[in-house]
Amino acid sequence: MTVTVSATAAPAAEPVLRRPSLVGRTRAGMAEALAEIGVPEKERRMRVGQLWNWIYHYGVREFDAMTTIGKGLRGQLAEHFSLDLPSVTAEQVSTDGTRKWLMRMPSTGPHDRGAEIECVYIPEVDRGTLCVSSQVGCTLTCTFCHTGTQRLVRNLKTEEIVAQLMVARERLGDFPNRKPPEGAFVPNDGGRFVSNIVFMGMGEPLYNFDGVRDAIDVITDDQGLSLGRRRITVSTSGVVPQIGPLGAEMGTMLAISLHAVRDDLRNELVPLNKKYPIKDLLEACRNYPGLSNAKRITFEYVMLKGVNDSDAEARELVRLLKGIPAKINLIPFNPWPGTKYECSDWDRIERFSEIVFRAGYASPVRTPRGRDILAACGQLKSETEKLSARARLMLDEAQAAAPAVAAE
Repeated sequence: MTVTVSATAAPAAEPVLRRPSLVGRTRAGMAEALAEIGVPEKERRMRVGQLWNWIYHYGVREFDAMTTIGKGLRGQLAEHFSLDLPSVTAEQVSTDGTRKWLMRMPSTGPHDRGAEIECVYIPEVDRGTLCVSSQVGCTLTCTFCHTGTQRLVRNLKTEEIVAQLMVARERLGDFPNRKPPEGAFVPNDGGRFVSNIVFMGMGEPLYNFDGVRDAIDVITDDQGLSLGRRRITVSTSGVVPQIGPLGAEMGTMLAISLHAVRDDLRNELVPLNKKYPIKDLLEACRNYPGLSNAKRITFEYVMLKGVNDSDAEARELVRLLKGIPAKINLIPFNPWPGTKYECSDWDRIERFSEIVFRAGYASPVRTPRGRDILAACGQLKSETEKLSARARLMLDEAQAAAPAVAAE
C-alpha cells in the first residue's frame, strides 16, 4: 500500500517572486549577502558565523529567533532575505518506510515556476540515508533508468542541493529545539535521522561538479550540518576526467554505476561509455585519491534478466576489478512504466553474488526500497517542465541580468 501524505498541484499562474533565501549558501555566499546590505567588512566574518550556526545547526526559520544578532541587523536581514526552504508539494510513503519528497525550488524569475526534483529518505535500523539530486533531469539517457528518460533541464545550485538535507532534517524533527511541521515523521527509535547522504538521485553529480563540491563543503562544515565526508557517497556513471578531482577536492566515498563488463553492452546501457570506455574508467578508479581497503570504491551493478547476469559476466567482473579495493553492490532492477528490461530471477542473482563473493569481494544484494512509490534506484523522475538545456541556460542568463524583484 502506498500512502500519499500530502500533495498539491502545480500553480497555473506565474509565481510571486520572494526575497532570496540564505539557506544553502556557502560562507562566501553569506558574506556577499551581508555586503549587499552594508555590513562592514571587518564585521562580516563574525556575522557569517552567527548566521551559520542559527541556520545550519539550529535550523531556525525566522531571523527574529537569532537572539545573538542585534535587532537592527535582524530587521535588515528580514527586509532583504528569507530563510525559505523548498516547498514539499508531495510526500509519498512506501510500505517499507521509505519516503519520497517532490520538492519545488523557489522561483528565480518571472517565467520560472521553480524547478521540481525528487529526494528520497531511506530509514534503516542503524542509519538514515538521504538520496539527493544534483540536476533537474539528466543528460545521460541510461536505458534502464527512468530518470534518464527525462531530459536535462539544468544543474541544481549549491543552495538547492543543501536545501534537500535541510528539508529532510526539518521533516524528521532533527534540529535542536525545533518543532517539526504538522504531520512530519519523527523517528523515535534512535538512529534513523539522516546519517548518510548519497548523490544517487536525479542527475549526474560530476556534470555539476562545482555545485556538488560547494554543497559538500556546506554539509560537512563542523559548525553547522556537520556530516563526515566518509558518510557521503558520490555516484557517477563514469565522467572519467572528474573522478580524480572528486577525490582530491571533496574526499567523499565513490560509487561507480558500472552495470556491464563489455564495452559493447555498456555502450547500450550507459551511453557515456562511448566517450569513456571501461578501461579508462577503471584506470581512473585505480588512481582515486585516498583509495584503500578502508576506503573502497562501490561498483553498482543492476541485475537485468538475460542481459548482464550470466556466470561468465560475474567472472569477468571479478577479473576487471582485480587490484581495486572494492565492494560490488548488486541491484535488483526496479521496473518502471515502459521499460523493456526485467529483473533477474532471484536464484540467478544469488549465483552471481556467490561467484563474486568467492573471489574475495563483498557483494551485497541491495534490498529494493520504495519500489511501490517509484522511489527506488533508477526510478526517480519529476514532473518538472522539460525545457532543453540550452533554453534553460538562456532563461537563467536573462534572469541573472534582470533587476531583483522586491518581496511583497
